Amino acid sequence: MIKKFVLTIFLVLGSYCLVSAETIRLSYANFPPASTFPSVQMERWKEAVEERTNGQVRVDTYPGGSLLGARNMFRGVIQGQADIGNICMSYQPGVFPMTTVLELPLGFTSSKVASIVLWELFEKYQPQEFEQVKVLTMFGTAPSNLMTKQPVRNLAELKGMEIRASGTASQILDILGAVAVDMPMSETPEALQRGMVKGLLSSLEVLMDFNFAAYTPYQTRLDLQVYPFAVIMNKDKWNSLPQDVQNVMEELRLEQAIWTGEYMDAQVEKSLEYARDNYDNQMFELAAEEYAEIDEKLEFLIEKWKEEATKNNLPADEILADLFRLKEYYEAELAVQ
Repeated sequence: MIKKFVLTIFLVLGSYCLVSAETIRLSYANFPPASTFPSVQMERWKEAVEERTNGQVRVDTYPGGSLLGARNMFRGVIQGQADIGNICMSYQPGVFPMTTVLELPLGFTSSKVASIVLWELFEKYQPQEFEQVKVLTMFGTAPSNLMTKQPVRNLAELKGMEIRASGTASQILDILGAVAVDMPMSETPEALQRGMVKGLLSSLEVLMDFNFAAYTPYQTRLDLQVYPFAVIMNKDKWNSLPQDVQNVMEELRLEQAIWTGEYMDAQVEKSLEYARDNYDNQMFELAAEEYAEIDEKLEFLIEKWKEEATKNNLPADEILADLFRLKEYYEAELAVQ
C-alpha cells in the first residue's frame, strides 16, 4: 500500500515537472504606459498566444519602459535583453527607411486601414531594416490631428503657435507656420499648464489616455502623419521555438494588426466623446482650399522620402504606388462593411 502511494506521488510529481520543463517563458518589453494602446495590444497578444498554445507559452509583459525604453528597444531585442519588444520606427531616424513611409502626410483617416496597408507593404517588400529580428506584427496609429488651448479654425490662427511635436510632425508644423517644440509626451501636460506650448499634434486617443481634453479644449482635423509600430522578436529565440508555437504566432500576425487598428479607432471615438461630455471640447474643420494648400506645401516631404528611399536601394515609386492603391482599396472595402 505504501509502495503504491509512493509510486502515485512520484508519477504525479514527475508529470508536473515534465509540464513545467516544457513551459516556454517569454519576456515582452514595451515603452508606453500600461493603459495606452500599444500596451493594450501587447496584453491581448499575450492572452491569445497563451490560450492558443494551451499554456505551453507564458508571456511576461513589461510596459512603461520597465525593461527597455523606446530608443534602446530595437537593439535590446537583438541583444536578447528582451525576447520580444514593441518599437516605434519613428523614434530611430534613418534606421527604418521603408516602413516610415507612413509618417508622410498621405491622408489616412483610420488606424485600421493604415495598419493593414503597413502590414501588406512589409509582407511584399520584406525590407532589410528588419533582417536582424523576427517581425510578429505591425500597426499604425490613428492619423495626427491638432489639439490646442485656443481655437485654430484656419491656418492664419496656427501661425506662430507653439505646438508640441516630434519627428516628421515637427517639420510639418514648421512648414504650416507653427513653432514646433520637441518634447516627450509625458512632459506635455505640465508644459500646457505653464504655457510653454499651446497645443500638440498627435493622434486623438491622447485626449482621454493622457487627459489632454482638460488642457486642450479645441481640436482641428488635419489627418496628417501616422506613426508606424512593429512587434519584434529576438531571432535566436524565435528559431528555438517548437514549430507548433511558431505556427500560432504566424497566424496572429495580420490578425493582431487588424485588432490593434480597430481598437485604436474605437479609442479615438471614445476619446472624442469623453472630451465633449466632460470638457465641452470642440472640433474644427478647415476650408477645402486650406486642405488643398496643406497638401501642396507638404508635397516636398514625399519627394524627400523618395530621395532617401532610393539612396537605400528601395523602389520608392513602386512602394508609394502600392501604398495609395492599398489605401484606396481598403478605405472602400471597409466603408461598406
